[in-house]
Amino acid sequence: MQSHKGTVLVVEDDANQRGIITTILAKDGFYVEDAGTGKKALELAKNGAFEVVLTDLRLPDIEGTEILKEVKSQNRPCHVIVMTAYGSIPSAIEATKLGAFHYLEKPLEKDQLLLVMNNAINQVKLLKDNLMLKDQLFDKFHLDNIIGDHGSMHALFAIVRKVAPTSSTVLIYGESGTGKELFAKSIHYNSPRKNHPFFAINCAAIPETLLESELFGYEKGAFTGALTRHTGLFEQANGSSLFLDEIGDLTLATQAKILRAIQEKEIRRVGGKETLKLDVRIIAATNKKLEAEIARGTFREDLYYRLNVIAFTIPPLRDKKTDIPVLVEHFLRKLNETHGQIKAVSKEALQVMLDYSWPGNVRQLDSVLERAYIMAEEKTIGVEHMPEEIKQEGIENASETLRAMADFLIDAKLTAAEYRLYLYLTKCDGEGGASAGLPEPKVIMERLGINRDTFFVGIAKLKEVGLYDFKARRGQARRPVL
Repeated sequence: MQSHKGTVLVVEDDANQRGIITTILAKDGFYVEDAGTGKKALELAKNGAFEVVLTDLRLPDIEGTEILKEVKSQNRPCHVIVMTAYGSIPSAIEATKLGAFHYLEKPLEKDQLLLVMNNAINQVKLLKDNLMLKDQLFDKFHLDNIIGDHGSMHALFAIVRKVAPTSSTVLIYGESGTGKELFAKSIHYNSPRKNHPFFAINCAAIPETLLESELFGYEKGAFTGALTRHTGLFEQANGSSLFLDEIGDLTLATQAKILRAIQEKEIRRVGGKETLKLDVRIIAATNKKLEAEIARGTFREDLYYRLNVIAFTIPPLRDKKTDIPVLVEHFLRKLNETHGQIKAVSKEALQVMLDYSWPGNVRQLDSVLERAYIMAEEKTIGVEHMPEEIKQEGIENASETLRAMADFLIDAKLTAAEYRLYLYLTKCDGEGGASAGLPEPKVIMERLGINRDTFFVGIAKLKEVGLYDFKARRGQARRPVL
């Protein structure tokens, strides 16, 4: 199929004019459909994926504004350009207030028609690209894409689902590398503010002399070198979310300014006199115990209470080691996709990783696996590809329980989804046994975010390797009590 610039619907009751316009647009590379009545135009607009609708305001059966309203009600990227005679220009101006992209005065000039049409198409394509990028962001930071099947992680997911739709301030505790920013982004992209960009700053990474300017902005001439006005992050994040990472490292002076911004919902640029009212949702994070910092006199108690509306702690990796196999498979899949190869982790290498304490948490695991992937010239990543400190500690801290888990995961060749299914089913048994009854397959699929094929293939695999017989357990649960 020959490519075209874009799809256009031309609505004009004059057949000669309609033919001329259609010919001009088609020769310039547009795919064009046309309609001579408003009724036909509405039918085409409902069924077709047009990027631009060019319509006359005066039609024999309905007003062109009705077509405009119908297109706008569909809530998809499509611009409407209206055509009007000289005496109806006020009506055309009114149409632009209703959302029309532009109006053209009859008789149309070819160059102006093509200029406006190309501008409209280009803007629609930008809108489509932005929507696609936003969809990718929503998918990326959907809670189902945060890897973790440990019970503590499910508790965090429940908190995030409750707090995300609100505007409440959130405080996230966690060691470095646990994924605090990932959770912050999930809160933002699952909130009503998701159509606005996510803003973030690491409070520990910027000198105090620059941090205030970065947060609140400054006016021209506020200090030497301030040649123009600078908009700070609080102002940029108006209507959106601002992530203040490592907030426990702020000085008391900066803490006071942030307290006022949160409490009064207003800021003042450095060197400025104007007070700016803002609507910013604050998500803060720290690897410090703020209560202890308050006792030391290094953190303001009043700011703590402003931040501590909704608080939760992301556990370190050493406290949820059953998530390591799932994380390893996730990172390995990304590496295979990036490098166009197929590599696997040996049983012995997985055992070493299970026995290591991971002081750098998930971030360290990701880095170690990437290094091992690059060092392994063959198809299998072995213990010899692990850093020395990980090999040594893994040998010293060998856990029979974790080794047994590594054995059956690799021997059974379970995927991450199958392993999650296994954990979920055994967890259901643990909470009530067979007598309580397992959830319906549809409920399990929704809970784990897996499709029908993955579910039934996983059920078959678990039965085949002798780990779990789903049908037998359900049958046992449904036997009548005599």
